[in-house]
Amino acid sequence: MNYFRRIFNWFAGIILYQYYKKFKSGACFAFQGGIYEYFYHPYNMTWRNERCVEVPIIKRFVNAYKGKNILEVGNVLSHYFNVNHDIVDKYEKAEGVRNIDVVDYKPLKRYDLIVSISTLEHVGQDEKPKRSMKILDAIKNLNGLLAPRGKMVIIFPIGYNYRLGCLIKDGKIGFTSLFYLKRFSKHCWKEVDKDQVSNIKYDHPFSNGNGLIVGIMGRNIK
Repeated sequence: MNYFRRIFNWFAGIILYQYYKKFKSGACFAFQGGIYEYFYHPYNMTWRNERCVEVPIIKRFVNAYKGKNILEVGNVLSHYFNVNHDIVDKYEKAEGVRNIDVVDYKPLKRYDLIVSISTLEHVGQDEKPKRSMKILDAIKNLNGLLAPRGKMVIIFPIGYNYRLGCLIKDGKIGFTSLFYLKRFSKHCWKEVDKDQVSNIKYDHPFSNGNGLIVGIMGRNIK
């Protein structure tokens, strides 16, 4: 039964992808003065979740740092594009991915850009036993990997990790800037003020993320 369900879901995903590709291509959202096209892809059915906005935002940062040292925490972009940057992912085994805990990653190089798409909220949260404060160790380690004038851009879904939300609210993470996106329908996201995401829940009313935080930190960022 599970086999046939997987086959059905696979065919359904392909059909829906073709629908979005044909009829929704060109649909856009605004973020920080820029216009981004929603990202539709059959892998992870991005039209159904926050990937449709996370991927184009982070991809634009990566493109801007082309030719420089880039680290991605969590193997996401390589599912959609050919990438040429370092990737750390504790669990996912794939070519070019270093399977190491982010708190233990100690490379000799320093990075001009570090990015992460809906990954760091799992640090400490999905482990047994849970380590609710481990995210602080992860952020501290990553911050130490930034080159002078390096930048880190992290996207979190709101409501998935309660402790992380509290740490951000209390200013414990140390972001230079915070921006917010809210899901207004299954396929519509808009940038909003902080006050408009205060009561957002994960997986309700829509599946997966209903709000996102885009956190930026770095060294000597003007």
